[in-house]
Amino acid sequence: MAKKQVKVMCTAFRDGFQSVYGARVYSKDFMPAVKAAYDAGIRWFEAGGGARFQACYFYCREDAFDVMDLFRETCPDADLQTLSRGVNVVGLDSQPSDIIKLHAEMFKKHGISSIRNFDALNDVENLRWSGQCIHDAGLKHEIAITLMGLPPGVESRGAHTPEFYENTLKGIIDSKIPFDRICFKDASGTTPPRSVYEIIKRARALLSDDVHVHFHSHETAGNGISSYLAALEGGADGLDCSMAPVSGGTCQPDIITLWHALRSSEFEIDIDIEKLRKAEAVFKDAMADYFIPPEAMASSPEIIWSPMPGGALTANTQMLRDNDMMDKYDDMIAEMYDAVRLGGFGTSVTPVSQFYVQQAMNNVMFGKWKKIAPGYGRMVLGYFGRTPVEPDPEIVKIASEQLELEPTTKTVLEINDADPKKGRKAAEEMLKEADLPLTDENVFIAASCLEKGIAFIKSPETAPDGVRKSSKSDETSSDGKDFTVTVNGKAYGVSLGDNSAVVDGKTYNVSIKDGIEQASAPPAAEAKPAPAATTSSPGEGNSVEAPAPGLVLRLIANDGDSVSEGDELLVLEAMKMEIPVKSPGEGVVKFAVNAGDKVNTGTVLASIS
Repeated sequence: MAKKQVKVMCTAFRDGFQSVYGARVYSKDFMPAVKAAYDAGIRWFEAGGGARFQACYFYCREDAFDVMDLFRETCPDADLQTLSRGVNVVGLDSQPSDIIKLHAEMFKKHGISSIRNFDALNDVENLRWSGQCIHDAGLKHEIAITLMGLPPGVESRGAHTPEFYENTLKGIIDSKIPFDRICFKDASGTTPPRSVYEIIKRARALLSDDVHVHFHSHETAGNGISSYLAALEGGADGLDCSMAPVSGGTCQPDIITLWHALRSSEFEIDIDIEKLRKAEAVFKDAMADYFIPPEAMASSPEIIWSPMPGGALTANTQMLRDNDMMDKYDDMIAEMYDAVRLGGFGTSVTPVSQFYVQQAMNNVMFGKWKKIAPGYGRMVLGYFGRTPVEPDPEIVKIASEQLELEPTTKTVLEINDADPKKGRKAAEEMLKEADLPLTDENVFIAASCLEKGIAFIKSPETAPDGVRKSSKSDETSSDGKDFTVTVNGKAYGVSLGDNSAVVDGKTYNVSIKDGIEQASAPPAAEAKPAPAATTSSPGEGNSVEAPAPGLVLRLIANDGDSVSEGDELLVLEAMKMEIPVKSPGEGVVKFAVNAGDKVNTGTVLASIS
């Protein structure tokens, strides 16, 4: 009896990168591995979108459209697929109709053939226009339903059950949104395998045999392969798999691992396994000097209680490392439980997963619900669509008071199409003010990346470089060694050279001698990296200090302006979240920082005198 062929999309060069490196990779480093995978026979790749779009401009000094062009040049006849977040497209904030349409057109122009399109709230209305635009641009539309296992002890209230997902699919079918494939996407890998079987089985019964049913998960909670086998038993046609060194752990299962799991079964993958092994060897060599966070290579049972997606986990730990806040990681993970439990049960996938993270971090930094993260607050108030269940009324009340916003039942497109700060016209104004060309590509970059996008277009060579490598020739010796060092239960990646050590991607000057000598300064002081930003004396008056580590995104007031208590002075960015800093009193403002400066908690930002 002939075996059923399982179609596999290789996610290594998008989700794999996001799940291990926080999406911070240079195309010149990994494109030879893409070529090796293509030569091995892979013809379906995830080639961009999701966090990889913004990351190119924010961390890699690359244009995401150029990377897509290079991908197409390398894989001329492959199906190149990207990831889109419905009305949010490729950012955390949602977009109006014209930018959603431009997204599909620009990705088609730059070599993409398919787009997987999902909504974290499973609000079908958020998929209607985005799906139509993908179809109209001549792309294959893979519509996705997002899955999540609710934390133990949390009553489902009708959400995130097989029946819930079945009804969501019925809503998609009834809406007449055109689609070519259906995907069930479990970004945190927390859906129990038997539920996966039931979900796919119910979907298969609703769809004609010629509709491709796909399943996506991560190994983050340790259930990846078992869920994949359950999906196949339920009737799935295809699965997402990655390649080493970005497989397992927070990523998808490895293609080779799945190939092995299917041996002696009724399923098989049409792949030359020896060619694929050689391709993985090329890939490992290409990424050999990239810093791999220890948490990226491990499954964690705690994720079952705090469903952090694999693609968000390391993106967030990279930002925590950027801001010297990794000591807050465990507390942040623990706080996600209540963020999910009280927030309306949006699926923990971008952007909602980031809203959960931001609120969890605020609860750690400022006290429980003392500071509502803007994205989380707007979500529970209805500004990103309808949550699967009603959020906790007390949280809605707190969010409304703090954000000074009333709950809404308007659709996202209604809200955004009426917002003069969003859309093509607003993006073109940003470009005009910066004296930049009004190309369609630039418009989309400005709309989706705002100030950081404008800064990149103006000067790509001076854009931030956030790529972390474990060793560099001018910093460590060629015979340096790599270690995972665990201190008080926390794992650190350490690359040790002759005169330096790279700890979690940061370089420190060190010297090592046998025996113990009296240190000339406390070891902690020796080990600290240089301050992220230096500030001049702000002068007399009330000091305004940074409430959290982050980046000075923009100054709202000008030096010498007269301000009143509560006036917004500047905006910090931390953990992809904008934090307004307001004046503590009345007077004249004098800034001690500039836009682009990195600051720590307590850094003096300005004075009011």
